[in-house]
Amino acid sequence: MSQQHPPRSAPSRSARPDASMSLLNNVIDHSLDDGYAEAAVRRGAEGRSGLPRTLRAKLGLAGGLVLAALVVTVGAAQARISAPTIAKEKQELIERIESGGRDADKLQDSVDELRASVEEKQRKALEKHGDQRGRTTALLSGAVPVKGPGIKLVVDDAKDAGSGHGDGPRNSNGFSDTGRIRDRDLQRVVNGLWQSGAEAVSVNGQRLTSRSAIRAAGDAILVDNKPLVPPYTLLAVGQGKKLSRTFQDSVDGQYLYVLHKDYGARTNISVQDEVRLPAAPSLIVRTAKPVQTGKGSTS
Repeated sequence: MSQQHPPRSAPSRSARPDASMSLLNNVIDHSLDDGYAEAAVRRGAEGRSGLPRTLRAKLGLAGGLVLAALVVTVGAAQARISAPTIAKEKQELIERIESGGRDADKLQDSVDELRASVEEKQRKALEKHGDQRGRTTALLSGAVPVKGPGIKLVVDDAKDAGSGHGDGPRNSNGFSDTGRIRDRDLQRVVNGLWQSGAEAVSVNGQRLTSRSAIRAAGDAILVDNKPLVPPYTLLAVGQGKKLSRTFQDSVDGQYLYVLHKDYGARTNISVQDEVRLPAAPSLIVRTAKPVQTGKGSTS
């Protein structure tokens, strides 16, 4: 009995290198879904497109395009027609504003002239009557300009001054521990100059009197309701070297030094051979008495 040999299996084909990536190959080979592909083929075979085929549809499309073009054309025409009118009205408004500004400037000039005339007459009256007492009164009240030896004190905010809040002693009244000069700082400096022997004081060219007020409006400092811009330049008439030394040794001078040392406020004081201070702006006479010019007569 012959021995049967086991059947030989056909040699297996070598596996494809990308056999493990069948899903990725399927996505690459069939990027378009079969249903979409069939619909595209069918639409191409029938010769269909997105444009209307019937006469009525074509007429409707043409009418819509004509209407849209008409609306755009009418809008452009109206804009062109109204443009000169708008430009004319704008120019008229500008002219009215400029004319009103010129009128306001003329009125302000007239007010300034009248105020200057009244102040000049008040100063002359103070200088004329009362002899030395009248001149002293005019000087102390700031009614006349003054010049003489004195000092120049410049006070400025710190370079990195901000508006943040702190916990130092300056924050006790709502002020921040920053390098900004506050109204109460300027008040102390001015009062220190008066107490050190200054005969007249001005801040940024504005003469101070016994009735001057230094207040704050936000972060701005107002002197007699006029805002000041740092740096603050204070001029004081007095015995230059003595006034400078007395002020720096005073309590207020030491306070200014603390502002410079602890808060970075910038200060500079120098003795001047001559400083010139203007008269106080809007001096108001509240009381007046007649001057005796002769026996039994007044003027």
